Amino acid sequence: MWGSFLLSMLAGAFTIIFLAFFVRFTFWAAKRSRHAIPSRYVPAAKPEDEHIQILVLGDIGRSPRMQYHAISVAKHGIHVDLIGYKETARHPELIGKENVSLYALSPYPEWIAWGTLPLLSIPYKVIHQFCTLYYQMMYAAPAAQWIIIQNPPSIPTFHVAMFVAWVRGSKVIVDWHNYGHTLLSTTLLLRPLVPIYRWYEKGFGRRLGNANLAVTDAMCRQLKGPSFKVETPVVTLHDRPAAVFQPITDPKERFAVLSRIGETKKDATNIIDGTVRLIVSSTSWTADEDFGILLDALMAYAAPAVHGTSTTDNPAPILAIITGKGPQKQPYIDTIKELESQGKLPGVRILTAWLSTRDYAALLACADLGVSLHKSSSGVDLPMKVVDMFGAGLPVAAYSAFESFGELIKEDVNGCGFETAPQLTEVFQRLLGVDGVKELARLKKGAISEGSLRWDEEWDRVVGRIIGVVDSCIPAGGQTQLY
Repeated sequence: MWGSFLLSMLAGAFTIIFLAFFVRFTFWAAKRSRHAIPSRYVPAAKPEDEHIQILVLGDIGRSPRMQYHAISVAKHGIHVDLIGYKETARHPELIGKENVSLYALSPYPEWIAWGTLPLLSIPYKVIHQFCTLYYQMMYAAPAAQWIIIQNPPSIPTFHVAMFVAWVRGSKVIVDWHNYGHTLLSTTLLLRPLVPIYRWYEKGFGRRLGNANLAVTDAMCRQLKGPSFKVETPVVTLHDRPAAVFQPITDPKERFAVLSRIGETKKDATNIIDGTVRLIVSSTSWTADEDFGILLDALMAYAAPAVHGTSTTDNPAPILAIITGKGPQKQPYIDTIKELESQGKLPGVRILTAWLSTRDYAALLACADLGVSLHKSSSGVDLPMKVVDMFGAGLPVAAYSAFESFGELIKEDVNGCGFETAPQLTEVFQRLLGVDGVKELARLKKGAISEGSLRWDEEWDRVVGRIIGVVDSCIPAGGQTQLY
């Protein structure tokens, strides 16, 4: 325990020392470089010649909200410069477009990816991120009118972006998806670094952006409150589904989709006639989602007598598909295999998958129920997966013990909440049995209604006005609240 603590503190101290010398290094690098500091941003003569940077210190292909920003900017004829890691496929609308460019960050060395030398990996990772990010923003990409930044992660994004914006004359929008210091607190080994991260995130965050976006009204209020004291405008930009997520109500079309997707092909007929119930959950397989709750609920559903639950009928078989990639995937796969081998999941099949955007959207539209296990480390963010499910007309059972839950999920209207495995078991028993057909249909109507407001409308109403590509008048029925 103490060894882990000391390693973490040493790594944190090394990282802070590096950050303290950042400005000095920047000027030294600029002086020594064969290239002069790039020219400051100058307004383009034509709107279509403007540049806007979308910055993701992560895999662009797994950052849907930032990709949606890029798509919306490109639709307005502005040139988009994507900066981030190129690991998984980007959205199809960002490939092969004349006004969309990608400036990929250099991947980590293999010894970082494999987690060897933990004492050195944390500071080296930060230094590596800084160097590749600084080069791409300062030298590779052209000067931009606006830089839209995803947070978290905050380190080293905030100070690099602040310096580049100052040198090149860009304006900055910080899109707050969550808080990095609360996510860090979910990892036991890294908890000693939380105070440092919190100091950094709040200190830079309150001054960095010319404007700030928050994913919920609750986060919006918190950013302007006494905890963060953000000095510039903060506005809520709720996640909304992209056009690819559409309901499928025609049984023939639904059967065609299920027959096409490999994970559902052999069960397509039974899913259509209701003898097998299809539930879907998506995840990044991180510590803020406890899939043990889902596994416990499925075990109790599958063998009610053993687990002390009751149901009037034999439970309908379930096909549960979990999509996504992430660090905790393999341990859960091993657990699922062990449960299946022990006969603890009778009538339940659990599959994991990584699907294209098109197939994932179609799978959601054909499922009976979506499940979200997102716990919200901050208490004020919302999972985008639920937004996508509503866009596809899929009702959702979601973990509900956080402040902003009610901003998206309306109990008994478009979904239902749970906090424990027994509560989730009761949801499965109530909705997936014969007696739950009417209630599930009612929730589906609510999901379709909630998903009817699309990303393009929300983005134009909020971000389009901030960056000046949309008239500043707010459309009827919409209101942008600045804090």
